[in-house]
Amino acid sequence: MSQTLVAPAVKVDRKWQLFIDGKFEDGASERVLFNPATGKELCKVSEASVGQVEKAIKAARKAFDEGPWRSTTAAERSAFLFRLADKIDKDAECLAQLETLNGGKPLREAQYDMADAANCYRYYAGLITKPSGQATEVPAPSFSTIVREPIGVCGQIIPWNYPFLMAAWKLAPALAAGNTCVLKPSEYTPLTAVRLAEILKELELPDGVVNIVLGDGRVGEPIAQSNLVDKVAFTGSVKTGKLVAQAALGNLKKVTLELGGKSPMVVFPDFDLDCAVDYALFAIYCNSGQVCSAGSRFLVHESVFDDFVKKMVARARLIRVGPGLDSQTEMGPLVSEGQMKRVLEYIEIGRSEGARLELGGDQPTGARYEKGYYVNPTIFTNVKSNMRIVQEEIFGPVAVIQKFKEEQEAVDLANGTVYGLAGAVFTNDVTRAYRVVKAIRAGITWINGYHNTYNECPWGGYKQSGWGRELGTFGLEAYTEIKQINLNLDPRPVGWFEA
Repeated sequence: MSQTLVAPAVKVDRKWQLFIDGKFEDGASERVLFNPATGKELCKVSEASVGQVEKAIKAARKAFDEGPWRSTTAAERSAFLFRLADKIDKDAECLAQLETLNGGKPLREAQYDMADAANCYRYYAGLITKPSGQATEVPAPSFSTIVREPIGVCGQIIPWNYPFLMAAWKLAPALAAGNTCVLKPSEYTPLTAVRLAEILKELELPDGVVNIVLGDGRVGEPIAQSNLVDKVAFTGSVKTGKLVAQAALGNLKKVTLELGGKSPMVVFPDFDLDCAVDYALFAIYCNSGQVCSAGSRFLVHESVFDDFVKKMVARARLIRVGPGLDSQTEMGPLVSEGQMKRVLEYIEIGRSEGARLELGGDQPTGARYEKGYYVNPTIFTNVKSNMRIVQEEIFGPVAVIQKFKEEQEAVDLANGTVYGLAGAVFTNDVTRAYRVVKAIRAGITWINGYHNTYNECPWGGYKQSGWGRELGTFGLEAYTEIKQINLNLDPRPVGWFEA
């Protein structure tokens, strides 16, 4: 394998600070970050105290109640978001390298994330100036309109698998609507969030409109609990999502949750098998399987099951695993040592449950992998629906392949977990494709494809995969309150209190 590494153009040996009320400041403590590709120390970052989180929330509250952002016109907010998108494009290579160094993903995946994030800001920059609200006839001498207004202070807690992109998914609609924000990136991948703060500062975003606090769940908890926060948006695990929802009950703040998945990909025998395998590889091994919508369960018709397994094993064996800055790498390391150990533990669980390990289950060997957080592409067959590797989200490069005989059996298997984030159907029969995809209880579905994600389309899940939707018009609506305004056209006394 080639070991031609991209020479990083970014400096990580520097101060990585909190961003509160338009100013950078040191945190109350520091955290050491490690390069997932090497296991070596990457840098140190500040982490906020509870007091600093409260300071950030108060700054956002003041900026919303007293500051200029809420009173700006849609056109002014749109212009700012367009300028932000242009700045991200100019800074894209440095941002992508930061993402790869911090999170481990192949550089080409990080480069795509930067472009997609910029386009997300552009999408909401355009959408906010389009017509919204309603005017309606009512049975009275009155004119009634329905308008959308910003919610207020929005707490936003994002994960480590798509740090910069997830920040865009939350900040873009929130800012477009006129809200102020307190953003908490994952404690594992905060670097691009700090760089984003520097960009916002360069673009002269008013103080307090976006505040960025760093740290683990102890930093996120006061955001979810605070009575000064009007909405909280969280992307992450089901377990933590439930805690966020419970914490939000204190002042009944609005909540958006994008949680886990155990998404099925159903393959019927009439579809080209080689093409289906290509999509299967992309579905599970993109970003090393660290994707909430990853296709981790493959439901294959019994007549092509053996061939599918054989082809998938053969192709997965050829995947080039390595450092994200290696131009030849197709699958990088996992984000942290803890995540690596979690995935390896699940592989042992699969073995102990009696599943057949067709490929992987181990780590690559050699000097370049010695201290990195790598796990080889892994495939299990001979699995039963009650196995933990079938029911639980692993969040790593681990696939399970199940056999089905009849269409209804495939649907039942597809719906047989507590999750309902995504799913796909592969068949040349358009009627069957639509029938089956309608029967799958998931918020994001594909026919003869996988992982297509568009800023224009809603993102979110059924069942325990979350509440609400991000992206599209739905993503903007989630950051607004609905108000009715009634104008009385005949303001004469109504005579209600006449003697």
